[in-house]
Amino acid sequence: MSKRGIVLYLHVHQPFRVRQYSVFDTAINHDYFDEPSTETDRNNEKVLRKVADKSYRPMNALLEKLLNNHPEFKVSLSITGTFIEQAEKWAPDVLDSFKRLVDTGRVEIVSETYYHSLAFFYSRSEFERQVEAHRNKIRELFGVETSVFRNTELAYNDELAKWADGYGFKGILAEGWDPILEWRSPNTVYRPAGTKNIALLLKNYHLSDDLAFRFSNQGWAEWPLTAEKYNAWANASIGDQTNINLFMDYETFGEHQWADTGIFNFFEAFVGDWLQNPDNTFYTVSDAIDANPPVAEISMPYTVTWADTERDLTAWLGNSMQQEALRYVYALEEDVMRSQDLDLIADWRRLQTSDHVYYMCTKWFTDGDVHAYFSPYESPYDAFLYHMNAVRDIRWRLHHYHGMRSLNG
Repeated sequence: MSKRGIVLYLHVHQPFRVRQYSVFDTAINHDYFDEPSTETDRNNEKVLRKVADKSYRPMNALLEKLLNNHPEFKVSLSITGTFIEQAEKWAPDVLDSFKRLVDTGRVEIVSETYYHSLAFFYSRSEFERQVEAHRNKIRELFGVETSVFRNTELAYNDELAKWADGYGFKGILAEGWDPILEWRSPNTVYRPAGTKNIALLLKNYHLSDDLAFRFSNQGWAEWPLTAEKYNAWANASIGDQTNINLFMDYETFGEHQWADTGIFNFFEAFVGDWLQNPDNTFYTVSDAIDANPPVAEISMPYTVTWADTERDLTAWLGNSMQQEALRYVYALEEDVMRSQDLDLIADWRRLQTSDHVYYMCTKWFTDGDVHAYFSPYESPYDAFLYHMNAVRDIRWRLHHYHGMRSLNG
């Protein structure tokens, strides 16, 4: 019988935030992303450098330490193309530290869309181009192949699983949402409905969100969370099952939960506590799939994500602004691709990143607070206006480009 393992999966991402791009910039200034003011959280270089100091550098150092100290420790990462492009410009040492982690052979890179987009729901051809672009970038940068897939925001349904199965992935990740699981546990490996070869790993959202969202909340009944307490919860949760899937943003460590909350010391202690039990280990996503055959089939006919209380796409598509923004972006696909203008194509793809429509969310109460925390804009309406102005300029560039080509015969 295989050991009981924790599958730690961390998602590394930074979007290219749209600057205060006004209607007066359109047809004149085609730079949508470089905010001139370094005082705002729209300045991508400022944000990347800040998060590198608070999260990427200290957490990579901790992961390297844990890999050195614990031969059983393993971790899986997804790293978006938009993050990589920013790190290449402003924090190349961070990329070097990720390379060192991968070179240990115990850190797996998970496949996804290069631009962290929702293209699967709008354009299968664009979606597949982004998946391939990401696989190629990971191959070029890290020298490894990706074999397990996660879609943006863990947005998952049966159709996506069938696509991933046909595409040759061995595994796919999704949210372990109670209405889907019903009486079943997320702490095991499943087979997606209607597939033949692919395995499904479901996030244990209770234990994951204890770290990602509740760890520093002093109003939480379980605060302060100690490594000893969390280890007891993990052991109780897994019981005689095979794998606890802890899925969360990489930036949980140091950015969402600051260093002064004790998150780094907590996590180092927890890894040691978990591994003191000889029956326990850590798995990469591939290891968990290889070690544990699927126990049952799971069907998700409608889309489930890892966001908000509804766990659906309403965080990105819940209002008319969000729907209009993405509709206009994807309506440009044919003309953009036909242009063969690499700068134009890259700008168009950066505007597909799901963060842009997330900033346009108008939900209130608890979820709304989360959206406001992550947004660099004063309001969802500002986020919409700047994004739509950039889309208008893309359209202007296309008209200008194709017009010039017509003139030149």
